[in-house]
Amino acid sequence: MHYYSLHKKSPSVSFKEAVVKGLAPDRGLYFPEHIEPLPKDFIQNLENYSEEEIAFKVIQQFVGNDIPKNELKKIIADTLSFEFPVVPIEDNIGTLELFHGPTMAFKDVGARFMARCLAHFYENSQEKVTVLVATSGDTGGAVANGFLGVEGVEVVILYPSGKVSTIQEKQLTTLGQNITALEVDGVFDDCQEMVKTAFLDQDIEPILTSANSINIARWLPQMFYFFFAYKQVYKKNKEIVFSVPSGNFGNICAGVMAQRLGLPIQHFIASTNSNDTISRYLENGKYLPNPSKATISNAMDVGNPSNFIRIQELFQNDLASLKKVFSSFAFNDTETIAAMRHIYTTRHYIADPHGAVGYLGCKAFQKTQPNSFYIFLETAHPVKFLPVVEDTLQTKLVIPEQIKAILPKEKKSIPISSYDELKTYLNTSSKVTLT
Repeated sequence: MHYYSLHKKSPSVSFKEAVVKGLAPDRGLYFPEHIEPLPKDFIQNLENYSEEEIAFKVIQQFVGNDIPKNELKKIIADTLSFEFPVVPIEDNIGTLELFHGPTMAFKDVGARFMARCLAHFYENSQEKVTVLVATSGDTGGAVANGFLGVEGVEVVILYPSGKVSTIQEKQLTTLGQNITALEVDGVFDDCQEMVKTAFLDQDIEPILTSANSINIARWLPQMFYFFFAYKQVYKKNKEIVFSVPSGNFGNICAGVMAQRLGLPIQHFIASTNSNDTISRYLENGKYLPNPSKATISNAMDVGNPSNFIRIQELFQNDLASLKKVFSSFAFNDTETIAAMRHIYTTRHYIADPHGAVGYLGCKAFQKTQPNSFYIFLETAHPVKFLPVVEDTLQTKLVIPEQIKAILPKEKKSIPISSYDELKTYLNTSSKVTLT
């Protein structure tokens, strides 16, 4: 399998090269040259396969020969060490819980998979690679945990100061070892722009790669849990619609990829907060990103989602074709809070703000297609947004053990406010030998 840049100005590369580079030299995202649908009998008999077997079948064509099959199976087994249950919420609505991993966020899947791929590529190598990543919330913790202690890999995480939850911040600033957190005076889009600029800077000394969903090894494994969810609900004999809380649009793009592999998904709903760039685009055909706005669903506070260009590529930039299987709705904080309270009051289920936005997307689209079965993604455990959830629902959450363990730890971050400060740090740190 080879990957081309969506800007079409860089040469195609292998899976390994795309993972290590992260972003193409022309600043384009990498995209697979071919997508081969899976055999229909495999899709129709998913219940006969384990999650590890499904994941291997889904990802193997995209990895190709860059990782031996037996090693890829080991990577998958290590990645999928937790559950992905679909929990009933209402008649014809369920939620896919993606927070049962070590950092209690859906990004554990992609981060763990990518970390293990890089560990394989750099095994016994004298080179060192720096994973440079911007986070709006959960990416940082998942990447930090996934790469912690991986030999030959240094991780540098940029996050917007004061715009992630306390627990999210603890997860990316308290691990030490090969993990460094840079606290940026700005918003997520500023962090992301710094990362993209660094990749193209010829004066940056270390080898850089990214662990945001722009990296194919972070993005593609997210296809897995759409298959896992389908396996659990297909016997309902209803058309299936996924509502995905969307920020950088990597997660929902992976869902569309799963559909292209043959998974019979009827429709996708990109449910967003007040950062409504895509819902406006679907309405008027004009892609006009705004600066990101702060909301209670902070992991979706993205004004210019990087991965939407991959979705456009899947539909050959044909807006009419896209709209046949893809919708987007935006909801403000007031609506999100009301949804959290409604779900808790009527179903005794505690949804985090992002999951509540996903639920609202289901309800909005359900008005036009009431007979489908809807699945919204619960992308992070409610405890990661403790003050908002407890204040909204007037209840106390039980703190999971993995969260309890980090709360007493001291935050360690380096404040920066400009790209030049990031560049200075990277070039200085590249001269320090990891211990």
